[in-house]
Amino acid sequence: MNKTLVCLLVSVSGFASAANQPGEQANKLAAQNILIDTHIDVPYRVNNHWEDVTKATESGDFDYPRAVKGGLNSAFMSIYIPASYEQTGGGDALADKLIDSVEAIVGRAPEKFTLAYSSSDAERAFVEGKIALPMGMENGTPVEGSLEKLAHFYDRGIRYITLAHSMSNHIADSSYDLRRQWHGLSPFGKELVPEMNRLGIMVDISHVSDDAFYQAVEISKAPVIASHSSLRSFTPGFERNMDDNMIKALAKNGGVIQINFGSSFISDVAQQWGKKRKNELEKEKIAKDDKAAQKAFSERFKSSNPFPYASLDMVLDHIDHVKNLVGIDYVGIGSDFDGVGDSLPRDLKDVSYYPWLVQGLLDRGYSEMDIKKIMGLNLLRVWKQVEQVSASMNKA
Repeated sequence: MNKTLVCLLVSVSGFASAANQPGEQANKLAAQNILIDTHIDVPYRVNNHWEDVTKATESGDFDYPRAVKGGLNSAFMSIYIPASYEQTGGGDALADKLIDSVEAIVGRAPEKFTLAYSSSDAERAFVEGKIALPMGMENGTPVEGSLEKLAHFYDRGIRYITLAHSMSNHIADSSYDLRRQWHGLSPFGKELVPEMNRLGIMVDISHVSDDAFYQAVEISKAPVIASHSSLRSFTPGFERNMDDNMIKALAKNGGVIQINFGSSFISDVAQQWGKKRKNELEKEKIAKDDKAAQKAFSERFKSSNPFPYASLDMVLDHIDHVKNLVGIDYVGIGSDFDGVGDSLPRDLKDVSYYPWLVQGLLDRGYSEMDIKKIMGLNLLRVWKQVEQVSASMNKA
């Protein structure tokens, strides 16, 4: 790896508090090993409010200087397509536009960033001292029921697809959608999963219903991932997170759960805050398109009900739970930076904070090899297995 980049990474500074500052060992672990985050929502962020993330930015959770400070060297760019596109159409065009924006980031700063179409590309970027930008599609809506379009997005660099998002689509039921029209995967979804295996696209079960999860695991010939999910045992009733039986099934499948940092994914107190806010908003009957009134309500509510941010320790509790339940080989990082708004834990506010996570793991007695697995080796193993399954299927 580039020695100058290692020096920059080791001398991490500028965190919010001097208390519990990551030590030399934590900084070196973040600097000198592959660190993969499977879910960062930069493309949709810059589509809505453009900023040049190859330089320091005034907003958002990701830019090059902060990624360097944090040791991030493989950041899956989320090609997020809102669920509404399932009804309106046009999701494929938006997906292509967001992929264009990732290519533009690399085009503006090829000395800093590189695209990654394979696990070996990500490993090579690490050696070269560049930040790899592989891509995952959040919501399979742009596939539009066409295996040809699936192949198109593979050719454009998509290496995982979250089958559904906040509403059920033509592929799968969503954990948020009570209709459960497919009772899991649709007939097309059951056709799509093995074709994703053949192409070499990881099957992402974040956001889908429990039935869809179990069907995807049963059908998939390769390990599946949860690119940005946390644990239901800490957030009872929140189906978006995974319960213990699902985590056991995921581990048996050889997959990995990438822990989401958003406070509402981590803390039941934050979950209850969100429910209270929703109830109060419904009482005021503010029109969804009245942005000024919506903003005024948010400010009033937060003023009288401060948001209960999760802590780093709570995130570590989720990692502990997976390790104790199924072992160290099945957990990683899927932060959801730039995707969960102002709900990030106090000591995990942006991509410069990964050494804080590493320090927390050291403090809890994790070995350096355990931490390397969480940082990226577990996800890298799954990615390679998906590629091997693809090669085997195509050879057959």
